[in-house]
Amino acid sequence: MTPELSVVIPIKNESENLARLYEELVAALDSFRSFELIFVEDGSTDDSFSCLARLQASDARVRVIRFRRNFGQTAAFAAGFAFARGRYIVTTDGDLQNDPADIPRMVERLEQGFDIVAGWRKDRKDPFVSRRLPSILANKLISAATGVALHDYGCSLKVFRSEVVKPMKLYGEMHRFLPAIASEMGVTIDEVVVNHRPRVHGSSKYGISRTVRVILDLLTVKFLLNYSKRPLQIFGLVGMAMGGLGFCITLWLAIQRLFLYRSIGDRPMLLLGILLIFTGVQLVTLGLLAEMQARTYHESQDKPVYVIRDVLEAPPAAAPAAALPARHP
Repeated sequence: MTPELSVVIPIKNESENLARLYEELVAALDSFRSFELIFVEDGSTDDSFSCLARLQASDARVRVIRFRRNFGQTAAFAAGFAFARGRYIVTTDGDLQNDPADIPRMVERLEQGFDIVAGWRKDRKDPFVSRRLPSILANKLISAATGVALHDYGCSLKVFRSEVVKPMKLYGEMHRFLPAIASEMGVTIDEVVVNHRPRVHGSSKYGISRTVRVILDLLTVKFLLNYSKRPLQIFGLVGMAMGGLGFCITLWLAIQRLFLYRSIGDRPMLLLGILLIFTGVQLVTLGLLAEMQARTYHESQDKPVYVIRDVLEAPPAAAPAAALPARHP
């Protein structure tokens, strides 16, 4: 029987948490909906896989995907999405800081007409300087850049309709941007306050060093959301602005040389003007090439440039009855 819920949990060196995590997930979901638990073992160096293998042997609802090496949380979520069979896909961490008891409430909220329900760790149990402060700044930056305002992009506890996340191609650290990426489809997103608990076993895999990678991925997401189908508009706009400024500089210098008889050969402004003109031409050319590449990308993969949610139309008219042959007396 196909389960209604697929819970995707990336695992790396969480052997001490796995038994309790399994018990809490089963307790939260057993009487709620049919479910499957998809554990993605992401290159652990402890005995996490052995623990997962025992869980799978004792419960057919447990599925285990084992990577050959550590590929990262984004790759783990992507693999889980690909193997998920449920109508709704739940993502959560394996460190027990997310509370499985919140999942039923989030699923019920999703069924009220939303496509994504994201968790918000309002009372977060993490150090302020190393974890919470960078998260606050990152959330404000991501919300402003993508136009999708969420309090907590970093919370892994989320619920999705499967048709929203299954087509996504994820790279880098893009798992945290899933709501923003999905916004391109015109999805509806809600946020629910969830319980956050302190870590009991193991150590965190996150730190301030990840902030730089998040910012770089944010630039990629911003480009994909706003300019992936019209790259000339960003490259061309910047190129024309730089080229126009360079033209104005060189025009002014030319006027000074031709009409005011001033020497311009030793003036840095001449080099700046020429540099701006050449850079502007290169950016416009890059934009044109990007336009061609974007079209090749969409057409070669038969990738649509729109996503249809519903179709409302009148039913086809019934075919007219065949004319009866004339009856002669």
